[in-house]
Amino acid sequence: MDALTRPAPAERLDAVSALRALIADRPYAPGDRLPPERELIVSLGISRATLRKALDALEREGAIWRHVGKGTFVAGHANGRPAGGLDMLSRSLTPVRMMRARLCIEPAIAREAAINASQAAIVGIRRAQDRARTALSWRAYEAQDDALHRAIAEATDNILLLSLFDQLNQVRRAVAWDAVIRVSDRPPAEHPSFAEHDRIAAAIEARDPAAAQDAMRRHIGSVSARLFGEV
Repeated sequence: MDALTRPAPAERLDAVSALRALIADRPYAPGDRLPPERELIVSLGISRATLRKALDALEREGAIWRHVGKGTFVAGHANGRPAGGLDMLSRSLTPVRMMRARLCIEPAIAREAAINASQAAIVGIRRAQDRARTALSWRAYEAQDDALHRAIAEATDNILLLSLFDQLNQVRRAVAWDAVIRVSDRPPAEHPSFAEHDRIAAAIEARDPAAAQDAMRRHIGSVSARLFGEV
């Protein structure tokens, strides 16, 4: 592969997050086969080379496995259902309490991202933000929103914080969201999260830890207030 076709680090990072979010967002069980590469390329909006790098990364993590001639399959708990104690938590946690947990953890992650993010990580955050803004359905938006928040966690360059975020996110996906009612097929152009995401990304890009922490705190609080009427 030459320099003209080799995926940039930020593009690979973003593709891994988007692919991971896609797997988690759908009801895949261990052993289920993922869509063909040509469908994943279209749904994720990435090149074949970038997709294959992302698949390589998830295979190394143990999230998927590949069989030549048969396809790519979900392994372990990659369907997003927490295991063990996390599964028990997800069964007893309400969406409001989940949002309060996010309010405690994600602003601190955004702060660390502003301190430690590489330029490639910032590009990945911006790309995920753009994909969330252009999503054509709520399901697609939620997958890209998930990818954006994980890209911010990855930008901390702290494997412990990333692991903490992943565990929080596994529980978040599994918590019952029956109270959430969507009145449109896709986020409207004026969806408040778009501007909130931009403030978070801008603060991280400006290397302003306090502003990044505050922007994330306000974003999580705003989402909670819009969904449940509380913060």
